Amino acid sequence: MSHAPPRIVIRNTRPDDFPSIIELSRQVYPFGPPYNAIQLASQQRIFPEGQFVAIDASSQHVAGMAATLIVRWDDYDMQTNWRDFTDNGMFTNHDPVRGRTLYSAELMVSPARQRQGIGSRIYEARLALVKRLGLLRVRAGGRLRNYHRYADRMSAEEYVIKVIRGELHDPTLSYQLKCGYHVLAVVPNYLPKDTESLGWVAIIEWINGEVAKPDDYAGRDARFDAPDELRQQG
Repeated sequence: MSHAPPRIVIRNTRPDDFPSIIELSRQVYPFGPPYNAIQLASQQRIFPEGQFVAIDASSQHVAGMAATLIVRWDDYDMQTNWRDFTDNGMFTNHDPVRGRTLYSAELMVSPARQRQGIGSRIYEARLALVKRLGLLRVRAGGRLRNYHRYADRMSAEEYVIKVIRGELHDPTLSYQLKCGYHVLAVVPNYLPKDTESLGWVAIIEWINGEVAKPDDYAGRDARFDAPDELRQQG
């Protein structure tokens, strides 16, 4: 007998979700300290509409989450790490007045709930927020989760180019490319304790075509252009 997939509800994060999010972060990031209630409370207080959870409607368990803030990109260098982009997870650098970039500080899905479309639902909610607020784009640091398997034979940049070309698969970056994201740069020390990525991330971007101008696409590095057959626009 077939079983229907669980119904997932995407909603904004509430304080009663914090314990589940902390436990989820322990599962997803065993190499570092989990989020704490002080960070999550600060995020929720500063930008409540930018924090999301994916809830299993039957069990009410948190199956995934996303945390975002708005930044003025010119205030940062492309080499900036997660701690500085997020003010150590507190989001006190949130700048909705001058900022046009929704920065994706976090997106997690429970390891037990992978490949159920939960990540896609969270991505959709995040893009809907960008459009509703009239923001220019989403940017994020995409962890190169499989890079540790190849680090002894290629640079992180070479690895990213091979993933973009479809010659290698990375659980995070390959998915982001299919969602319409473009790689802008490959940077080290974003999450220095990450044993899977060895600290490396691809800085990725999704442009809101409803407000973008031609100049907003300028300056992209052609080495990071994915073949059309490997992309779908979000």
